Amino acid sequence: MSNKDTLKKQALEYHALPRPGKISVNPSKPCATQDELSLAYTPGVAAPVREIAEDPELAYQYTSKGNLVAVISDGTAVLGLGNVGPLAGKPVMEGKGVLFKQFAGIDVFDIEVQADSQEAFIETVTNIAPTFGGINLEDIAAPHCFEIERILKERLDIPVFHDDQHGTAIIIAAGLLNALELQNKQLDEVKIVCIGAGSAGIASMRLLMTLGVKKQQINLVDRKGVVHSGRDDINIYKQEFATQTDDRSLADAMQEADVLIGVSGPNIVSAEMVASMAENPVVFVLSNPDPEIAPEQAMAVRSDLIMATGRSDYPNQINNVLGFPFIFRGALDVRAKTINTEMETSAVHALAQLARLPVPDEVSAAYGVDKLEFGPDYIIPKPFDPRLILTVAPAVAKAAIDSGVARIDYQPFQKS
Repeated sequence: MSNKDTLKKQALEYHALPRPGKISVNPSKPCATQDELSLAYTPGVAAPVREIAEDPELAYQYTSKGNLVAVISDGTAVLGLGNVGPLAGKPVMEGKGVLFKQFAGIDVFDIEVQADSQEAFIETVTNIAPTFGGINLEDIAAPHCFEIERILKERLDIPVFHDDQHGTAIIIAAGLLNALELQNKQLDEVKIVCIGAGSAGIASMRLLMTLGVKKQQINLVDRKGVVHSGRDDINIYKQEFATQTDDRSLADAMQEADVLIGVSGPNIVSAEMVASMAENPVVFVLSNPDPEIAPEQAMAVRSDLIMATGRSDYPNQINNVLGFPFIFRGALDVRAKTINTEMETSAVHALAQLARLPVPDEVSAAYGVDKLEFGPDYIIPKPFDPRLILTVAPAVAKAAIDSGVARIDYQPFQKS
């Protein structure tokens, strides 16, 4: 049996046994006696019902709303598998629920929506939103994801966060800040090539511009080449990054580029393209499982690069689990009305700074290495670093308070 067949067998058994799926709902209060039953349901449940009817904010005190996130998808862009539909996407949404709970103690209902239109999806999410303290949109295809998130953020008074956009952008930005520091380059001076003009690419470039990158520094590349001002076949989201440039192909754009960010597909960058980059380049090739160029190929032609991938078997994995559990944790802990740019940039800086601190021995041991230390092979924290929840969540909560979107002062969640 090949390694691929073995992994498939293991994955199917993992999801099927000893009971199907990866998540379940467990009561948080005892219900083993008649008295407890009368408190859990009728007649005792009438008391919090009446209180919440008088003051809806009391739902945070008497129900699970304040620690409950909906992971919602229409299944149109599931991982690297494409439009497999909402039901086939359910294992991924359950997996997201596992990560929320494992890393940040957040409860999740995964919700797969069969919607005939963008409007129908938005209406469904709007109608069920009162149940939740936050909404995590997942695996929704571009360009619809941009409008879906925008409208839901306008309609709802709880955080709405499309992780494929902003989660990816936050981790990329944090890693890039540190990589550029090591390469002695400034964010507002480097030439950046971004391959992929979907949700992750657009959101990442927007966030980098918030952090100080100028539009003229960016060459956005889609399937047809460089997104330039002379093209009449680009949507409004790509138009944000259309610049006046003579570059037309990816190879053109890569000439003397300082930074390559790949959020597209496998094996579309050649060794020659990497060789043509400026001195001390930064190469983030994040297509999974196969990156835009194999790290071995890139490093064979450039010994001076700093590289990151989306894979766990290479250094510097750009992994969204470094962000979304702790971003939502911070948002929920102050009952934030939204997740805004201030909260996102706060998460970026918290992650970047954490990677520069001495790493506890137990983290190194968890990854089977003697020592992890800030440098070319360690520009971003590891997912099992216990300091993440103590660093990122408070930073996000503080930014929510400072920017006026928090309902209460910070109350750190005690993870059980």
